[in-house]
Amino acid sequence: MLPAVYQLPAALVLLAGGIVSCFFGYRLFRIVLAIFGFILGALAASSIFGVSDTGPMIVAAVVGGLLGAGVLIAAYFVGVALVGAGLGAVVANVVLAAGDRDPHFLVVVFFSIAGAAAAMYLQRYFIIVGTAFGGAWTMIVGAMALVGNREAIAAAAAGDVWVAYPLDPAPGQEWVPIAWLVLGAIGTGVQLGITGGEKGRVGKRKKRP
Repeated sequence: MLPAVYQLPAALVLLAGGIVSCFFGYRLFRIVLAIFGFILGALAASSIFGVSDTGPMIVAAVVGGLLGAGVLIAAYFVGVALVGAGLGAVVANVVLAAGDRDPHFLVVVFFSIAGAAAAMYLQRYFIIVGTAFGGAWTMIVGAMALVGNREAIAAAAAGDVWVAYPLDPAPGQEWVPIAWLVLGAIGTGVQLGITGGEKGRVGKRKKRP
C-alpha cells in the first residue's frame, strides 16, 4: 500500500484512467494500454517495499510503472490478447458462479485461451467490451476513494482482491458489481455508437483515393 499522502493521487489516476478506458478505449487503445501497464507495473514493483520505505517505494512504483507501460505498448498484440483472456476468465467465473461453484483452474485457463484467440480475430469488439468494463471498474474504485470510502481509499493504493476482481466486492458493497455492469454496458454502447470509429481491426485506416 502506498503512504496515505499518495492515496488521493492514486485515486485520481484510477478515475481518470477509467474514464478514458471506459468511453474511449478502442480509439485510444495504445494510451489505455500505457495507463493500465503503468498501474500494474507500479503496483507490482512497489509491493516489494514496506509502507515505511516511502522513498524506495515511490521510485520502484515509477520505474515499474514505466516498464509496465512500455511492455504493453511494445507488445501491442499481446495487449489485445490479454483483453480477450481477461474477458474469458470473467465469463468462466460468471458461468460457474451461477451454480455456486468456484471454477477449476483448468477451466479458467481454457476460457482465457479461447478468449485470447477470439480477440485476435474480433479485435474491435473485444477491445471495446474489455476496455469498457475494465475502465468502469477503475472508475468505481477511484470515485469511491475520492468521496471518502475507506475500503476504496486503501484499495486505490493496494492490491486487495476486490479491486482486481469485480465479482468479489468489498464487505458491505454488494451494489458495486451491479454498478459495474451498468457502467460497463453504457461504456460499451458509447464506444460502439460514438467513439469506436470504423469497423475492423485496431489501427485500420481507409485508403486514400
